[in-house]
Amino acid sequence: MSKIKKWFVYLLFAILVVTQIYPLFWLLMYSLKTNEEILSGSFFSLPIVPQWHNYAEAYTSGSYLKYLGNSVLVTTVTLLAVIILSSMTAYAIARFRWKYGPYVMLLFLLGMMIPMQATLLPLMIIFKNLDLLDTRWSIIIPYTAFALPIAVFILSNFMRSIPTDIEESAFMDGASVYRIFRSIILPISLPPVMTVCILTFINIWNEYIVAATFISSENLKTLPFGVYTFVSQYSVNYGNIGAFLVMGALPVLIIYFILSERITKGMVAGAVKG
Repeated sequence: MSKIKKWFVYLLFAILVVTQIYPLFWLLMYSLKTNEEILSGSFFSLPIVPQWHNYAEAYTSGSYLKYLGNSVLVTTVTLLAVIILSSMTAYAIARFRWKYGPYVMLLFLLGMMIPMQATLLPLMIIFKNLDLLDTRWSIIIPYTAFALPIAVFILSNFMRSIPTDIEESAFMDGASVYRIFRSIILPISLPPVMTVCILTFINIWNEYIVAATFISSENLKTLPFGVYTFVSQYSVNYGNIGAFLVMGALPVLIIYFILSERITKGMVAGAVKG
């Protein structure tokens, strides 16, 4: 029975691997086909002759570098804002004794239940009144706000597991609260901080609905908008679209594979220890 269970687990994992990897493989094959091959309905076939020039056209005609630069800028500012705000908030909730701490944490937990798309109309009105529409801040602010709840949840759970003796010793040596937070708590909390960074990065890198709602200037559009470069009134270049999607997904895949171990450790540290 133990061998049967073992093989069943292996089979289950094999199915999961195939279902997760095959879409990426299919997208890669899609990007190497001609329009005729794609429109013929042979979705599962390999390309007859790999069309590597699709990538060159996606890079040049799709203004890849411009959209990539906008995405990198928005993502970097969002990550910095999320790390700074969530770490300070989590530290206050986890280590300070104040009667409103549990209620503040409850508000953040409730924030995890609200989808970003449900706030588009009120945000549109607010940003219009503040003259923030069609600026990078109109997407950085929502991205930061909706990334904070899960970030605070992960970091606060981890910070509760840090022994208080470390802070007490530093306080006795004359260190201030800000010095303790900056020099002790943040370095110890690096694993869950990395997890927060990766989760936030994955969620906002290819986000389209919020960016399409608040951004209209061509110079401010992010990477997902590059796909529409290959869509005209009478034709669609599917191969170039596939190549652009592959290039857009590459940064996420590279960062995830490099930091996958840190993500796992951070999730365990932020959830189990708490």
